[in-house]
Amino acid sequence: MSEIADHLEVSTAAQFKALGHPLRHRLLFALGQEAATISQLAVALRVAKGTVAHHLGVLRDAGMVHVAETRQVRGGTEQYYRRSVRRFDFVGEGARANHAVSLQAVAADLETADPDLTYTVRNLRLTREQAAELGATLDRLVGDLQDAGPGESRYGVVVSVYRPHQPPPARQP
Repeated sequence: MSEIADHLEVSTAAQFKALGHPLRHRLLFALGQEAATISQLAVALRVAKGTVAHHLGVLRDAGMVHVAETRQVRGGTEQYYRRSVRRFDFVGEGARANHAVSLQAVAADLETADPDLTYTVRNLRLTREQAAELGATLDRLVGDLQDAGPGESRYGVVVSVYRPHQPPPARQP
């Protein structure tokens, strides 16, 4: 099996287009560190095999997944797909739009998630420095996690520190 690269800077229109559908993000989530067949992915994501095959093809053309292994089964060839990259770093014009698509993918995963999930959304006032420190701490915490390997349950982790749009302060009379 071929090794996967550490990270890919997603910055071109073609790369963002490849990630322009929530199912493609879900496929990347599902592949994680393990290779899987179209049939396995279809069952795991509760999606038709033809739909999975189409979206895998788009990701393959963009270099984000590859066929890691083939195996002969009942007169045919079974292909095992694997992510080509461990981490995607989104930069440039398409990054903001990609955030919305990736969150749609997370929402789809949450619909079928185990009921014991931990989900916290919190809005609070921070200084710019506090927000930067929190973001760096969370990035380090998640970035240092190692995959537990085959046979262990897959968990999704979403980390974001963001500043919502704020209207200008009301004028005082």
